[in-house]
Amino acid sequence: MPRFTRWTLGMAIAALVTVVPIVQYRWTYTHSKRLREVTAGKFYRSGEMTAPGFREAVAALRIRTIVNLQDEYPDPVLPEGYFYGGHIRESELCRQMGVRYVYIPPDLIPRRLVPVLRPAAIDRFLKLLDDPAVYPVLIHCRAGLHRTGVMTAVYRMEHCGWTPHQAIEEMKWNGFGEWPCTDANDYITQYILTYQPGLRKPEASLVIRH
Repeated sequence: MPRFTRWTLGMAIAALVTVVPIVQYRWTYTHSKRLREVTAGKFYRSGEMTAPGFREAVAALRIRTIVNLQDEYPDPVLPEGYFYGGHIRESELCRQMGVRYVYIPPDLIPRRLVPVLRPAAIDRFLKLLDDPAVYPVLIHCRAGLHRTGVMTAVYRMEHCGWTPHQAIEEMKWNGFGEWPCTDANDYITQYILTYQPGLRKPEASLVIRH
């Protein structure tokens, strides 16, 4: 075998040995990406999982509603397989499973309007949670840490009677990070520190796909 051919073959094998475990790890990690129980039988959180991961979670937890919090991806494209299998839109996946798909992009308002006003996403989220038919519900963003963290905090304060401090401590425990959990972070201020339980705004609207 020519020297160049041997070198090329060796490089290909080395690349394969290196890349395949990384891709496999990434696929395994994403399958049920940070899927966690918040309230048993009622409220769950995660990152953006694979299509098989979502199917498994829906079946195991009997999920009725999935809430996508990714403002940059209103309807994410989810992988179906490890190296093959194609892709499927999250809304279509939910339709096939008979699950309600809801898109709520977390927003921010100008600082000068806080605390007189609050982000519209809070009231859209509360309107959804006021409906008993949505449960069990699974909320997710991309990583399952920050946007999912603040909306879980809203749930904790509104439905579990938690204080902002308790909600923030849980966020840190779930990987939000120590330094982002301060009033310098507009999401912490607008969604948690100035949150007022019990308030409702009837004009809140949802993007729902059945």
